[in-house]
Amino acid sequence: MKLSEIKSILNSLETIAFQLPNGQLVPNHFHVTEIGKITKNFIDCGGTIRKEEVVNFQLWDANDYDHRLHPEKLVHIINLSEKVLEIGDLEIEVEYQGQTIEKFGLDFDGKNFLLTTKQTDCLARGKCEVPSKPKMKIAELQSANSCSPGSGCC
Repeated sequence: MKLSEIKSILNSLETIAFQLPNGQLVPNHFHVTEIGKITKNFIDCGGTIRKEEVVNFQLWDANDYDHRLHPEKLVHIINLSEKVLEIGDLEIEVEYQGQTIEKFGLDFDGKNFLLTTKQTDCLARGKCEVPSKPKMKIAELQSANSCSPGSGCC
């Protein structure tokens, strides 16, 4: 989700809720402790120099039960961040404390903001020497299996 998308959604909400990938909601007394622009300059395993930028939101489960973050307040914080940090319409990454600090993508299901899992991947497929896994057809898998039903081998 891009920054413009979350602002548009927030303008139509009365409350904010974030849902973890396991279905649990982040406690509603959370705070957004940071909004920032993260720039990552790196070289991939194929030798290509890359640069990625994301907007980072850090959610914190505070023990402050008397203050809730309302949509208009979060929009205000986002607008200030865009201006002061010169943030463009970038993809959002969300940090939240699990066993360690976990990073998530962001989506919306019409009611809750969904923290989506992120995966690593090879960015230089075809240049690096990691072989791709061969794809097999189901028929090939069945013929490769020497244990047939009723044979007593399994």
